[in-house]
Amino acid sequence: MASILKPSAPLTPIEVQNFSREEDRKRLTSVALKAFRRLAEHWELSNAESASLLGVSVTTWERIKRGAWDGDLTQDQLTRVSALVGIFKGLRLLFADDMETRWLRLKNSGPLFNRAAPVDAMVEGGIPLMLEVRRYVDATRGGL
Repeated sequence: MASILKPSAPLTPIEVQNFSREEDRKRLTSVALKAFRRLAEHWELSNAESASLLGVSVTTWERIKRGAWDGDLTQDQLTRVSALVGIFKGLRLLFADDMETRWLRLKNSGPLFNRAAPVDAMVEGGIPLMLEVRRYVDATRGGL
């Protein structure tokens, strides 16, 4: 009788996308920037907010917006875009009206935000807060 604790065949590890490989960053940069430009426009982010959320200078952001930047995003920048796209998607699923855009600008008394608007809190808190906001939106959407 085979043990239920011992698999009969070895399990293969799942490769988790962490944006650390150069070829992945090269492959994903253009689509990530396209998504981020659309998100920034939809959320009506200022150049300063967009640059801060992406983790670039305002002048680099302006070049990215014009399509005049030919670099590759870093691991951190791709992580930022991934978190923000996840927040965008979660808010679109959570709200059926323009609240998905307004929510970002409304002062929030939740512990993540310290009475700041979520966009301001994410600019200040960087990647760690962006990831927490994504979890918060997903948990709220899931009814947790």
